[in-house]
Amino acid sequence: MKFVTFVSGNTTRLGVLDGAEVIDLASAMPNMPSDLREALIGGVDLHSAARQALASPAPREPLSALALAPLLPRPGKIICLGLNYYDHAAESGREKPVYPWFFMRASSSLIGHGQPALRPVVSEQFDFEAELALVIGSKVPRHVTHDEALKHVFGYGCFNDISVRDYQRRTGQWTVGKNFDATGAFGPQLVTADELPPGATNLRIQGRLNGEVVQDANTNDMIWGVAETISLLSECMTLDAGDVIVMGTPSGIGAARKPPLWMKHGDRFEVEIEGVGLLSNPILDERR
Repeated sequence: MKFVTFVSGNTTRLGVLDGAEVIDLASAMPNMPSDLREALIGGVDLHSAARQALASPAPREPLSALALAPLLPRPGKIICLGLNYYDHAAESGREKPVYPWFFMRASSSLIGHGQPALRPVVSEQFDFEAELALVIGSKVPRHVTHDEALKHVFGYGCFNDISVRDYQRRTGQWTVGKNFDATGAFGPQLVTADELPPGATNLRIQGRLNGEVVQDANTNDMIWGVAETISLLSECMTLDAGDVIVMGTPSGIGAARKPPLWMKHGDRFEVEIEGVGLLSNPILDERR
């Protein structure tokens, strides 16, 4: 199944993809929450709901005619991994970390597919990071094993973990540089875990700036895979339905190039992951 979150008036709606068309799940099933996180927290069987909607005469709208929102506009937690590809750790001048470099993103930083990412007026060091993201579908018990961890993944999407590098490097932790408004692109669709290899392994991941490939890797190159990451996080915190984990970026980032390659007004960045989708966002200068 493939789900999208789209804008309708002043609200967002949860839809299921039927080819190139979208069915609003709440219109097909009146008691259905219109928010993916609410549906997951409520224990809704979204696979069954989607199948019923696809078999119904509910109205369809062309996907191309809809404005897409972040897949989860208000996740419970957004936990990100830094330096989670061997080649990216090397280009950053570091050996393989002995423990994941976890940091948090805020929901206020999120944008959807097609929405502009805003280069802040206070910095020109606006960098791209093509990443795989996952959505937790059910509460993860503390100290979950690797073998049990993947049972709690609902699905996967594309993410651009845009980074304001000079702010990221102002302190020993990365929070500010990773949380500017309109810098976390998340979409376009959420592909349920059953449609992909376990843990989303062996998938090609690319980042393209204005059509030129700048990042090209495979999810097998991750240092910590999805199951291990969930297990490690469960040692210290509860993961709830509707939480998001963003799995890190491969090499090729703008900061590691000579000279550095920063995104600028008028650019477009794309994240494409095999079997998951293609996320595309224009870059615009922020206005004061």
